[in-house]
Amino acid sequence: MTHTEASSDPLRQAGDELADATVAALFERGEVGTFNTLMRYVSTAGAPLPDGLPDVARAYLEATRMPPSWVDWGEMEKARLFFIDNNVHIATALSFAAMPACYLVPHVAGLLSATHGLAYPSKRMAETGQFTVHLMQPDAFEAGGRFVPAAQKVRLLHASIRHHLRRENRWDTEALGTPICQEDMIGGQMFFSLLVLDSLHRLGVHLSTEGAEAYYYAWRVVGAMLGVDQEAVPKTLDEARVFLDRYMVRHMGPSAEGAHLTRQLVELYEEVVPGTFFDPIVPALVRHLVGDTCADWLEVPRTPWDTVAKAVPHLLGVLETIEDRSPLGAWALDHLGRLTTVFELSSLTRGRVMHYAIPEHLRKDYGVQGSVPRTRRWTPPAATLT
Repeated sequence: MTHTEASSDPLRQAGDELADATVAALFERGEVGTFNTLMRYVSTAGAPLPDGLPDVARAYLEATRMPPSWVDWGEMEKARLFFIDNNVHIATALSFAAMPACYLVPHVAGLLSATHGLAYPSKRMAETGQFTVHLMQPDAFEAGGRFVPAAQKVRLLHASIRHHLRRENRWDTEALGTPICQEDMIGGQMFFSLLVLDSLHRLGVHLSTEGAEAYYYAWRVVGAMLGVDQEAVPKTLDEARVFLDRYMVRHMGPSAEGAHLTRQLVELYEEVVPGTFFDPIVPALVRHLVGDTCADWLEVPRTPWDTVAKAVPHLLGVLETIEDRSPLGAWALDHLGRLTTVFELSSLTRGRVMHYAIPEHLRKDYGVQGSVPRTRRWTPPAATLT
């Protein structure tokens, strides 16, 4: 992208007006300590707020405590059940496809580097996983739920990163646009929704059309809660394909930061996999899901297990058949998926609860029951760019 394109594209110039104004007011008044208290200790919806919280922070929390008025709760319940049915597959797709896709965008990889994201890959992965798990809980939007506070914190964290990078002149806004701009937030939304669905399809997972559409819908709600301009967000999976294709062709490419992040990701999951014999399956699965060109850009090593990874859809096909035909099998696989997700998060966090706060190096400078029917098997929208 040229300097002119970035400076003239509204989606690359826009951030999050509400969160940006809140962060600017807090930091300009020297309230970073209060800000971090809020980010660390408010963890459930309806929880008492810390004493002495400035009015601007209370106003932000009040304005963002409710989901959009247009939310279809029946569709959200379908999404939750879809997640329960496919949680282990979704976790795999998030880990081995969605995260590497973020690293394929050089300016995104550079931003992660600028915020010390390179140093804490396990924390970033765990935060993403926990955020998704919070979203898919039955009480996600109710008092006591964890999703709404998590969304409020992520939104403020993004705003704080924008504030510091621009204030310290560590970001070329003319060339790259606003850090964590609207286009990149929508792009991330596409990675964690449509790209995950694409990956499930590539893995051979049986997805219903209803389930796929509901999962994408849930991420539209997430985008709204994170301050994404809903007028710019694709409303359907077909529209999402157009956006994602254009975004990736416009921005993706190789970078040293992207390769570094991917190398750390691979090493991280090799630590999670028991022993060393199966370690090569990690890069093989990444390569299978993102494709050879992208894998080469990310410097994902080729291994003899690349062929084995292609057999994964056949294994999952057998498991899906068991799940479809046996209530006991469905129950067992659902519980296995839940345990796998818990194990994965526990391994990433070494048993710790994740918190959101200003990155250390920046902070010091500022003092319905059942399941989704397996009908109408979903087929990904066709590529729009060749």
